Amino acid sequence: MADERGRSRRAGTHPDLRTAAVQGVLDDVAAGRSAELGRPLRVLDVGGGTGGTAVPLAAAGHDVTVVDPSPDALASLRRRAADTGTSERVHPVQGDTDTIGDLAAPGGHRPYDLVCLHGTLEVVDDPDTALANIAGVLARGGILSLVVAQRLPAALARALAGEFVRARAILERPDGRWGDDDPAPRRFDEQGVLDLLLAHGFTPVDSHGVRIFSDLVPSALVDSEADRTALLELEDVASHHRDHPLLGALGSVRHVLATRG
Repeated sequence: MADERGRSRRAGTHPDLRTAAVQGVLDDVAAGRSAELGRPLRVLDVGGGTGGTAVPLAAAGHDVTVVDPSPDALASLRRRAADTGTSERVHPVQGDTDTIGDLAAPGGHRPYDLVCLHGTLEVVDDPDTALANIAGVLARGGILSLVVAQRLPAALARALAGEFVRARAILERPDGRWGDDDPAPRRFDEQGVLDLLLAHGFTPVDSHGVRIFSDLVPSALVDSEADRTALLELEDVASHHRDHPLLGALGSVRHVLATRG
């Protein structure tokens, strides 16, 4: 995702636009599942870093364990949780997808009701092993929220920058990289993601592209709350538009929700 992040920084897009669409869907899903179970959720956020996903869920009353390999990121998470009054519901743990099988949810309860894997499947050593480990800690009927970098927008970005050989390589290589010097370890196509999930016992229930426009729009055109709201509403319509499914493939990332049977 490194080139997509650079594209957003150059455009100067308001940072909330990078996460708001995913967080809005996630908040609704968590609230619905919590209502079904009649209690707050036990959430596992793998690769959750400084808590951009975890803290809003904790603020909504859910109990969130955040696993990340970076001690610096976890220190920032602790400060963020303290600043938002969510420290009692946020549990930082240093680790990765290989160590989550050793975790117990707070209070010793297993398994988790919701697992978030946002921007992490691209960088793990083996996506199959990572998803197998997640399946092992997710409750039956539980929800996996998966966000992955997409191949097509990266190829388009390289082509528009005049890097035609790299764009072709992104389209043709199985890992979606332009070469060994590509800072992104892996990119995905929608069908590849869905096949991976099905192979590990997950049932995809929603799949849509995110950040179709927001990574490209200059900040000068999004300088008010009304502008940001309008852009997010456009993103929502485009990502779910049945008559124009290609739009979702142009999103910098894909957000997939899946349940474990």
